[in-house]
Amino acid sequence: FVVVNIAGFEAYYVRGTDIVWRGRAQVGKPYRATPQYRSGITYLVFNPTWTVPPTIIRNDILPQAKRDPASVTRRDLKVIDRDGNIIDPASVNWAQFSSGHIPYTLRQDPGPRNTLGRVKFMFPNPHAVFLHDTPARELFDRTRRLLSSGCVRIEDPLSLAEILLANPARWNRETLQAVIDTARTQRVNLPRPWPVLIL
Repeated sequence: FVVVNIAGFEAYYVRGTDIVWRGRAQVGKPYRATPQYRSGITYLVFNPTWTVPPTIIRNDILPQAKRDPASVTRRDLKVIDRDGNIIDPASVNWAQFSSGHIPYTLRQDPGPRNTLGRVKFMFPNPHAVFLHDTPARELFDRTRRLLSSGCVRIEDPLSLAEILLANPARWNRETLQAVIDTARTQRVNLPRPWPVLIL
């Protein structure tokens, strides 16, 4: 199983009584704490897009966009209307919105600056929280890593992906890197759900 130690800022893969993999983790800020729960990791997404959730729109995006609509573009976000059209952020009256539920989708395309990094680990949960990579690798060097909006950013996610995919002939560091190098979003189902405990 996979376990995240929120207070210790670490994640582990445990087989029997042995820790087979361990990595540093960045977890939720005190006011956006990572929730405690259990689930099962069912699939991985390589080169993910990031759709900004309402809480981050309300707390982070809107305050800046109201002052400077170009801040949306600087974050590499696309504003997409309900018909799927990409809208110029400068054409939106951001001041009219007070909650994160806006009539637009804010999405970040895959790439080296994507907030989710190059891989995310998906499991059903009511919190919209999951494990993922991050472009902010330097933050793993901090002692206290209360840095995210609730999700768990993990160090060396490709090693964990190799373990969970459990097929070294097909999925190894080289083949995983080749998938990432395509820059195309790809979902890969796991052979079975792997238990994950966030504690």
